[in-house]
Amino acid sequence: MKVIFRYNKRVVQGPMRAREALTSGGGFGRRHIRCRGLFTRIIPALLLVMFTVTPLLAGRGDKSGTAAATELLIPVGAAQIGIAGAAIANATGVEGIYWNPAGLARTPFGSMVMVSHMSYLAGVNVEYAAAATDFFGLGQLGISMKSLLFGDIPVTTEDQPDGTGETTSPTYLVVGGTFARRISERISMGITANIIYEKMAKVSASDVSFSAGVQYEGLGGIDGLEFGVALKNIGPGLRYDGDGLLRTGSISDALRPGSPVKIEAATNDLPSSIDVGLSYAMVLDEANSLRTSMSFINNNYSEDEYRLGGEYTYRNSFIVRGGYDFASDLQGRDYIYGATFGAGFRTTVYDFKLNIDYAYRFVNYFSGNHILTLVLGVR
Repeated sequence: MKVIFRYNKRVVQGPMRAREALTSGGGFGRRHIRCRGLFTRIIPALLLVMFTVTPLLAGRGDKSGTAAATELLIPVGAAQIGIAGAAIANATGVEGIYWNPAGLARTPFGSMVMVSHMSYLAGVNVEYAAAATDFFGLGQLGISMKSLLFGDIPVTTEDQPDGTGETTSPTYLVVGGTFARRISERISMGITANIIYEKMAKVSASDVSFSAGVQYEGLGGIDGLEFGVALKNIGPGLRYDGDGLLRTGSISDALRPGSPVKIEAATNDLPSSIDVGLSYAMVLDEANSLRTSMSFINNNYSEDEYRLGGEYTYRNSFIVRGGYDFASDLQGRDYIYGATFGAGFRTTVYDFKLNIDYAYRFVNYFSGNHILTLVLGVR
């Protein structure tokens, strides 16, 4: 039996060398081998169970629109949006932070930086930035920030529904930290913690959310076949507070002036989901390759989604993408998203790897979304 043992970044092969490494490594080496074997047996079984059970779950279509912090659901990254977001299994590097935290571990670069701009709905723009680097050989550590830019919005009140003459600019901000690492040659795991902050006029709210994911390469021993699963946006719930909830109240038949009364805002759950995806990459010849991807999104507060996408790559430099996103059990309601397409360019400038990607997403009733993304990597 041939044993491959990794210790302090050295690869030792063969039964005799493995025993020597175990002996020199002490108890740590033996525990490492046992844990790795345990992970490689248990995790694929868990992934198979989740992939089988998840489609049986049902989204809460009857509660659409009742979740808080829905900015967590706004996608980022032109490369992934270009294939309709079917990137749960194959999103890698700093671009994978949003789609599946495990993808951050699968990067050939020591450090990466990403910036992205999206023209979203009704004049709202979404700005996103992320960076990641190797964390002392233990894994990849990344940070990210998403901000929504609304512009100036007229202030209205109960007494002045047409506006007070004042304007306000809401603040919607999501700041996250991600850690991911490979636990074997084929399996990667990652976790993200997000801080959510929302402010409008005299009220604000803040919360935390967590996401975790796993990616498995070479599923079933098939090269190019990848599987991914992510549990997203788990947190305690969001509730607004502030002076904007104060009202002046008075008690009838009482000799006392009016006094401030505070309205208690309700706490709403975060839009959690379970995302499952498959991807298969085919090398057609030395210059051409093709990848197809699919994802199933089980949303807790809206209809389940199905995403299909594909991308063609020429000489690992020029990429053309397309995809389609649709929802199930709409019960007469319209799903505003649909087809997507995009293109990308890869080049190397000195020791830097530069990715430039563009995507367009069709949207019913609104202008389509334009997304432009730049990624810079250095070894």
